[in-house]
Amino acid sequence: MPPAHPFDDDKLKEECGIFGVLGVTDAANFVALGLHALQHRGQEAGGIVCHHPERGFNSARRFGYVRDNFTKQSLMETLPGPLAIGHVRYSTAGAKGPAQIRDVQPFFGEFSMGGAAIAHNGNITNAVALRKELIERGSIFQSGSDSECIIHLMARSLQRTIPERMEDALRRVEGAFSIVAMTRTKMIGVRDPLGVRPLVLGQIADGWVLSSETCALDIIGAKFVREIEPGEMVVVSDKGVESHFPFRRQLPRFCIFEHVYFSRPDSIIGGRSVYENRRQIGVELAKESPVDADLVCPVPDSGTPAAIGFSQQSGIPYAMGIIRNQYMGRTFIEPTEQIRNMGVRLKLNVNRALIQGKRVILVDDSVVRGTTSRKIKEMILDAGAAEVHFRIASPPTAWPCFYGVDTPQREKLLAATMSEDEMRDHLQVDSLRFISLDGLYRAVGEAQGRNAKCPQYCDACFSGEYPVAPSDMIENGFQLKAAE
Repeated sequence: MPPAHPFDDDKLKEECGIFGVLGVTDAANFVALGLHALQHRGQEAGGIVCHHPERGFNSARRFGYVRDNFTKQSLMETLPGPLAIGHVRYSTAGAKGPAQIRDVQPFFGEFSMGGAAIAHNGNITNAVALRKELIERGSIFQSGSDSECIIHLMARSLQRTIPERMEDALRRVEGAFSIVAMTRTKMIGVRDPLGVRPLVLGQIADGWVLSSETCALDIIGAKFVREIEPGEMVVVSDKGVESHFPFRRQLPRFCIFEHVYFSRPDSIIGGRSVYENRRQIGVELAKESPVDADLVCPVPDSGTPAAIGFSQQSGIPYAMGIIRNQYMGRTFIEPTEQIRNMGVRLKLNVNRALIQGKRVILVDDSVVRGTTSRKIKEMILDAGAAEVHFRIASPPTAWPCFYGVDTPQREKLLAATMSEDEMRDHLQVDSLRFISLDGLYRAVGEAQGRNAKCPQYCDACFSGEYPVAPSDMIENGFQLKAAE
């Protein structure tokens, strides 16, 4: 499936969106709408599990977009009941390339006290070790997903209730997890102790909602109540919301890249507008790395708020120098190499009349492999631009993420092997500047910048400082950054 960004080979991909509703008629319909709003978090596949007091648990898993599957009345009629959870996916663990339907969440398990389903956003960094241990003890895995470990750990727990078994299981898990789960009568939400991935609580009429982002509450007319706190477990039933903290308290380390790129700009995180944070990143960029130019142009769509901020701070006019084809789905014809090479132009086109003869500042959210930036630069120069300057709304991405983001191996990250000047020469642009790590922290509300001794966010993809040791990867030979 085509991802949200027009260049599918050169963007970091958030892996999952999760959504659950309890206490409304036909909850699965609300879940489908919520997943549609979270589609940017995973375009590969989606699934919904629901429960009806008389018809029991039912589920549907499909490849592709929510709009192409979970809008069909014939399908939605098979998902009755007042309680449902759902998941949209882009694979981290599990099959790469051609996906397997068995890897599509939510996962379901039948326990002695009844059935339960679980949807997970994040990545378990000790999943390989857990899986090996569980298989040796007789567990039979149905999928290649790290998330299935949680179901098996719950099955082996001696606790009496499903929420207690989930607590028991999650104490064995390392890494990042935001979870929405359900039993026959309850919905459960949990965030890992560092709160790396997001999860929010909302209210709709007499019912309750759990969601990865606030934008999905808006689509169903739900009221935002609060964020689930790092390390918190909420158990939601028709009696209301029970909250407790089953894990040892730690200083939170929310993923700073959610502010840069992953979350939708109309979401609210930590009481702050994602759009406003991104606009402020552009303001900081213009302060840190000014350049004489005629136009500030975003790389659509993720560079737009930062480009607006850069323009406002610098006084250089903002312009839509690159136009995105909003109807670009799968490339509809790819019979020859020549046609395949036109794929970029099917997705984006340069506004020639605007660009010709101009010194252009291009604002993008990140540089990963650099292939995107080179293609865009070539298109801008072909359109007659006099100069091309890149301004990037995140620091150099030099380290892979192991907490729920699909990142290339470290050696494939441009910033892992090149300095900023070397990247400029590699991309053959007039200038290239990234926002500093301190500048990024200031933009998202940390006036003093980054606390080097105790960073306020997880920024491992920029700094190489991993708040949770990626034990499976280290076991596999991954080299952590040397202590300074």
